[in-house]
Amino acid sequence: MALPEGRYGTPRRSLPRWARWSLPVIAVLVGGVVAWVGYRNLGTMPVEAKQTAFTVVDDSTVEITFEVVRQTPEQSVVCIVRARSGDGDEAGRREVLVEPGAGTVRATTVLRTSKPPVTGEVFGCSYQVPAYLSTR
Repeated sequence: MALPEGRYGTPRRSLPRWARWSLPVIAVLVGGVVAWVGYRNLGTMPVEAKQTAFTVVDDSTVEITFEVVRQTPEQSVVCIVRARSGDGDEAGRREVLVEPGAGTVRATTVLRTSKPPVTGEVFGCSYQVPAYLSTR
């Protein structure tokens, strides 16, 4: 049965043959790129640090102990440690140079604060050691 002419508009044209196979291929390629970028940014970290202890020394000082594990143990890393006050504000921050070492390296640092500290923590670590911390 044919539709009345002019009542439902012009009939739809189907996609060309090349578009039917190229659009799914493009979608798979875009998905692959997104997965690769996600893995590079969110995959295993080359440097991992874990706080093992902190001691509030007085109203302006906290001592932080942490462990560093890295994929390339022959390379120095810089770790940022920070202290927080009772209201959650960052009360102090410091960059700590961690020298090369095999396996897990343990480091301890003393951090001066602007407010009475209640905790000390490791913010993160990187292989990009600033020149003023480098021993080379």
